[in-house]
Amino acid sequence: MATFLYKLGRFSFRRRHFVVLIWVALLALAGVGAANSSGSGSTSFSIPGTEAQRAFDLIEERSPGAKADGATARVVFKAPAGEKMTDPANKTAVEQVVRELQGGDEVASVVDPYRAKAVSRDGSTAYVQVSYDVSGMNLEESSRDELKAAGQDARDAGLTVEIGGDALQAIPETGATEIIGVGVAAVVLVITFGSLVAAGLPLLTALIGVGIGVSTITALATALDLSSTTSTLAMMIGLAVGIDYALFVVSRYRAELAEGREREEAAGRAVGTAGSAVVFAGLTVVIALVGLAVVNIPMLTKMGIAAAGTVAIAVLIALTMIPALLGYAGNRVVGRKARKADAGQPVAAKDNMGTRWARFVLRKPLVVLLVGVVGLGVVALPASKLELGLPDDGSQPTSTTQRKAYDLVSEGFGPGFNGPLMVVVDAADADDPKAAAGQVARTVAKLDGVAAVTPAQFNKAGDTAMLTVVPKSKPSSAETEALVHDIRDAGAEITADTGAKTMVTGTTAMNIDVSEKLNEALLPYLALVVGLAFLLLMVVFRSVLVPLKAALGFLLSVVAALGAVVAVFQWGWLGSLFGVEQTGPIMSMMPIFMVGVVFGLAMDYEVFLVTRMREAYVHGERPGEAVVTGFRHGARVVSAAAVIMIAVFAGFIGSSEQMVKMIGFGLAIAVFFDAFVVRMAIVPAVLALLSHRAWWLPKWLDRLLPDVDVEGERLRERLGETPERAAGERELAGV
Repeated sequence: MATFLYKLGRFSFRRRHFVVLIWVALLALAGVGAANSSGSGSTSFSIPGTEAQRAFDLIEERSPGAKADGATARVVFKAPAGEKMTDPANKTAVEQVVRELQGGDEVASVVDPYRAKAVSRDGSTAYVQVSYDVSGMNLEESSRDELKAAGQDARDAGLTVEIGGDALQAIPETGATEIIGVGVAAVVLVITFGSLVAAGLPLLTALIGVGIGVSTITALATALDLSSTTSTLAMMIGLAVGIDYALFVVSRYRAELAEGREREEAAGRAVGTAGSAVVFAGLTVVIALVGLAVVNIPMLTKMGIAAAGTVAIAVLIALTMIPALLGYAGNRVVGRKARKADAGQPVAAKDNMGTRWARFVLRKPLVVLLVGVVGLGVVALPASKLELGLPDDGSQPTSTTQRKAYDLVSEGFGPGFNGPLMVVVDAADADDPKAAAGQVARTVAKLDGVAAVTPAQFNKAGDTAMLTVVPKSKPSSAETEALVHDIRDAGAEITADTGAKTMVTGTTAMNIDVSEKLNEALLPYLALVVGLAFLLLMVVFRSVLVPLKAALGFLLSVVAALGAVVAVFQWGWLGSLFGVEQTGPIMSMMPIFMVGVVFGLAMDYEVFLVTRMREAYVHGERPGEAVVTGFRHGARVVSAAAVIMIAVFAGFIGSSEQMVKMIGFGLAIAVFFDAFVVRMAIVPAVLALLSHRAWWLPKWLDRLLPDVDVEGERLRERLGETPERAAGERELAGV
């Protein structure tokens, strides 16, 4: 592989006009496609294989006009102190709101609270239920404006009016902190390279790669039914890895120039060596993202594949566009001091901080290992109290109208009214559908935790009925989850007695099913991703223990990151610092998402850092010397790459969307733990303790595994370099 990439690097350097033109043309093509697209795709959230989804599908089949997946809104009214919602003036104001809402273009139905008995017992609160023909993310902005404006007359009449429901759901905004993250990355690059040109190349190529990826996602959003969150994730990961991959190639190019190589030769060697690490680091990220398909949630699968495509673009740009741009940059890619030095004289290398740190770890490996493991273990402790769930309006900040509406309903009617369950009765095979539906209603009403059950509503054919069940507990509680399972258990007995099938659905039941599905998929997903990456790393490092150490280190860092997420978002520790206005359960998809993304990103640093150690070891250095060499050449760059990635991810903490905020924080803290604790401390400590055993590989396995020549041994032979000659060049260069 190193030989092929060496040729690719030299070709891109020589044919730089052609290579740059190709990438610019791709960016323009993707931009035109995005500009001509009809916007973001639908946000339909289907969960194949769950009972809630089967019930939704049945409603869609038997009652096509029901719009079970359409957006809903709840306009909640509270009378002034001493008045009731049944007072004539207040009633008139509410009925006026009902008439205004009924005129909306996308409105499917509006339920009058006085006819539906949606007035609290004390008369202080009432609510209007609004259903729409389309999902919340697909609502026209004019419909949202009409919804918000409808209650103004009631407010003018002295009523308190708040609005809840997913009809107010909007495309998340990332905020200015995302731009700050890119700015921090630029500063770190300038400090690392000491050259504006060298610092600008990774930023430029990363932005081009993200531009191509996100524009392509936007162009295909409608055709592939991609949500707006898909492009946010692709931007987040693509920007981080795009900067990192380009950073490593540019850094290796500068190192080759420092050893006296010609510019084209240096570009070829940089792509042949650092490019090999980029390829395998990118593969680990792609494996982790594409592996999200194991969960069998279409939205999550599409997000993973789209983000993986953006990572693949970042790899290709690092291998081709970076050497092409290096051809334009000339000597300006190196720092001012290096440009003043004689280009023909190699510059002696001084011990840098990475070298001094590596030697310290080699002197006290056991102490460093224990401090690192125990420290991460302490941070991981809150993860043992992890509570999973999906957000509802109760998790919104208390300043929002959605949260105020949620609280008004809880106070006036009970917490269960914020998350009613929908029981669907498939009576097609029942002898008496009405009797079967009646038995379902009576059976469910007797269950613990049920506050109310509405009469069954049949479709036109009379073979499907829907009942609304109001729990006594709030939607995200364990009691409501238990009630859903109790209703399903009771449904089995009803089927045996009447032949009618009973299913529980609705937003609350769907959230419960999603959480359970994600929990069940976590271990198989973890086994698949870690297993494939373990095999890949065995091929790269020709070792059994190094990949094993890499996987165990990842597990330690990701559990510590989950502990930090629990402490901030569930317990509220330092919550105000990160803009967390409301604590609550951690989103169900967070653990599996973090496992996938963090594993791929964590392996980046493993590959970049340890590949240089492997290269030195193969070329004759002792294990300890190889660790020092790896840190001499890689510690500064890996540290810079980690700071950049942390800055980019931390930029998404400013998002208005709780999921994006949580993902940004989780990924940023996970990269910090993995890069600076696991890879910079635990990895060299373990390698020092293992010594030669770290690079052990059974002979039979060595024969089975393909030799991809990541360390460039065959490339050196092709270029006529013997180990003795290479050692002489290193000594001459002060390395």
